[in-house]
Amino acid sequence: MIIPIGCDHAGYQLKNELIKYLNEKGFEVEDYGCYSEESIDYPDFGHPVANHVEQNGGLGIVICGSGNGINMTVNKHQGVRSALCWCSEIASLSREHNDANIIALPARFISKELAIEMVDIFMNTEFEGGRHERRVNKIPCG
Repeated sequence: MIIPIGCDHAGYQLKNELIKYLNEKGFEVEDYGCYSEESIDYPDFGHPVANHVEQNGGLGIVICGSGNGINMTVNKHQGVRSALCWCSEIASLSREHNDANIIALPARFISKELAIEMVDIFMNTEFEGGRHERRVNKIPCG
């Protein structure tokens, strides 16, 4: 599975740490940027991640300072269910109950260690289905 990842300037350092971690775990990563700490606009790097998930399935990662802006951006895509996660339990529940396919991380509010823990949980937690599937199926609109 190829993991698409994208960030803004606030998430640049954390993105690089996560790429290193994922590569060590044997995952192939598609880095959609950004590529420095120079100020940029998060939608320019969130949309490619969302497009990748829509077209290829699988799971993705997006990062910005608060996690909010890039999360809002990717959730505009019909095939995306992105979850803003700030603790391990939220990361787990986003997969178990919501079948989230992108995790959004708030780089300015979490440690590298917590980010790695949440990504690991997110990548390894399965959707429970059942009553949750009925609810998830009610999300798409249009």
